[in-house]
Amino acid sequence: MKVVLSCGGTGGHIYPAIAIADKIKEHHPDAEILFIGTKLGMENDLVPKAGYKIVGIDAKGIDRKNLLKNIETVVTYFEGSHEVKRILKEFKPDVVIGTGGYVTGSVISQAHRIGIKCCIHEQNAVPGVANKYLSGNADKVFISFEGTEKAFRHPERVTLTGNPIRSSFTALDREECRKALGLSPEDKMVLVFGGSLGAEVLNRETLGLVDEMAGSGIKLYFVTGKRYYEKIKAAVDSKADTEGLTLIAYADNMPQLMSAADLVVSRAGAIAVSEITASGKPSVLVPSPNVTNNHQYHNAKAVADAGAALLIEEKDLPEGGNVLAKKVLELAKDSTKLQQMSADAARIGRVDAAEVIYKNLEL
Repeated sequence: MKVVLSCGGTGGHIYPAIAIADKIKEHHPDAEILFIGTKLGMENDLVPKAGYKIVGIDAKGIDRKNLLKNIETVVTYFEGSHEVKRILKEFKPDVVIGTGGYVTGSVISQAHRIGIKCCIHEQNAVPGVANKYLSGNADKVFISFEGTEKAFRHPERVTLTGNPIRSSFTALDREECRKALGLSPEDKMVLVFGGSLGAEVLNRETLGLVDEMAGSGIKLYFVTGKRYYEKIKAAVDSKADTEGLTLIAYADNMPQLMSAADLVVSRAGAIAVSEITASGKPSVLVPSPNVTNNHQYHNAKAVADAGAALLIEEKDLPEGGNVLAKKVLELAKDSTKLQQMSADAARIGRVDAAEVIYKNLEL
């Protein structure tokens, strides 16, 4: 059996593909799996670390601000499509699965033209233009939120699966994780992260949290994102009291940190939301407004409506107001509320998405 998975750009596209690949390997240890990504994206680091081969092609997204740049995007698309066609004909996969990123468009389109079975997975509550278009070429469309099927032209092809997450998010022992991090049973641990690339506004607000939490005894694990780390570190080094703060550029041990946390503060990317709820963690979600169709807001609202999260929009975070910090501290000190939110998160969290997808692939 041969399977191609296409993903690229951010962890939100890459980690679901790896989770699906792991599930296929679990059922079919001899399966040959090939990833197709971009040549420069972070998939070239994450996929080999997960034990899979990846080949890269040229791919670029649409520039909605400078339309002239899209001439280069179109040229790149056709060049990449030619390369994809060659790869698919040489590898001869039984199925191609796309989980998002610029590269997925040409991979799914070429596979469909050749006559290979195609499936796509939509992580967000509101699908993007690319997946709406690609759904016409897909034999099956996997979605992560109830109601998303209404956005697709062929609802009969749609299956609600949830977002596939790495098994390590549910397999680790909380107390062992806390012990490994040096946390006592009495410590309250707050984890803040802005996705695989980091988030400037969330980082700014978390610096306010560092100030507000002085003397509170709270342990704060602050994942800045690599591109913001030096700037944040300089700001932290200028502060008089940073007791309880652990600053991290990029967390390779995110499942461990998530398991140990009492409260998670995050953007509302689909995979982050799915990892948080599958881990049964209460959260404060600050959706990015700079995404297509404002999909992070809809992701966060689905969790907040279930009682598992507090949703705060960026427009409600005036610079210097420390609004986020005060909300986080108030919630972190309310053990009863945290327990209730944790139960609601566990209730809506999906831990079987990869298995559901595997069964629907009918390999």
